[in-house]
Amino acid sequence: MQGAVRRRVLAALAGLAAWWSVCGVVWAIPNLQNLIPFGKRVEADPTKTYLLTEDQGPWMILACSFSGPGAEQQAHELVLELRQRFNLEAYQHKRTFDYTEPVQGLGYDKYGNPRRMRYRQNVKIEEIGVLVGNFDSPDEPAIQATLHKIKYARPDCLDLEKRKTSYQRFAGLRELQRRLSPDPEKKEMGPMRAAFVTRNPLLPEEYFRPTGIDPVILQMNTGAPYSLLECPGKYTVRVASFRGEATMKVNEPLEKRSLFGRGPSKLEQAAEKAHRLTMALREKGIEAYQWHDIFESVVTIGSFDSVGTPRPDGYVEINPDIHAIIETYRARPRPLPNGLIGLEPKMLDGIPFDVQPLPVRVPKVTARSAGR
Repeated sequence: MQGAVRRRVLAALAGLAAWWSVCGVVWAIPNLQNLIPFGKRVEADPTKTYLLTEDQGPWMILACSFSGPGAEQQAHELVLELRQRFNLEAYQHKRTFDYTEPVQGLGYDKYGNPRRMRYRQNVKIEEIGVLVGNFDSPDEPAIQATLHKIKYARPDCLDLEKRKTSYQRFAGLRELQRRLSPDPEKKEMGPMRAAFVTRNPLLPEEYFRPTGIDPVILQMNTGAPYSLLECPGKYTVRVASFRGEATMKVNEPLEKRSLFGRGPSKLEQAAEKAHRLTMALREKGIEAYQWHDIFESVVTIGSFDSVGTPRPDGYVEINPDIHAIIETYRARPRPLPNGLIGLEPKMLDGIPFDVQPLPVRVPKVTARSAGR
């Protein structure tokens, strides 16, 4: 890539020297296991305990919770059944609620101090929740389709007729309410009908505060030919990605950094490839866009308002136009020596596309990221 685009990338990266570790834009990739036809089997190893970590989510579905002496075992059984039978990424997470400490109540005592109160039950309660999914947004179609699937699911480990004891919170009460309900739809729901969308509890509050696009990343992309900022839709399809430098020593003199050394840096090379591929696609009349951040440059194709349509079985019928792009640019099987089969990426102008294109969210400029 020559001229203005390269200078823009260099100028923006120079401004990043003091805080290179700050991330720019987080690509919101829909959970592909819920997209047809890209569903794949979720791991379900009975010898493993699938504990929730910061890597899941950030948005999830709380299927149900357990408490009592057998809570951990039943939670483990549910996690495995959701994975094996329903092909859902399920995890368990333990939380402790402490009702033994005094709390500040309403009003003041006779000395003018805030009133101190205690809970009626002086106990600590341990609950184990079962959470499902890896969702990037509470608005994506997959999360609502999965929620519907969970509400109507009937796992064997929660069936009160098949097991004498259940440690699911309020299981008996909810089952009684279901049987007495005049609503036929509620009667069809299963023991997890109270499931709801929530955040990953291990992520900090700051993670969920909207920040828009980082100003430096915005500077890198503003004015670039066919910038992804110009894409009018909510989603696009990432067809090619080129990694740049992964780290930089902040205290190292500028002249010694690879970015300013002899020859173009890996990040510059990545930006150049993305620019060239975008222009080559545009010359063929294809709606292509380019995007650059501090770690990679990508090329996307198309502009869409949704990834697909939710189905009652918990999957999402993928948008046919998105599916067509994925099929057009994905890698093709190629025979290798010794009877093996490899994948050969598609090429254009000597530049390879990704092995598996993915639908992604389009970054949007907010008043905060624009500096207003």
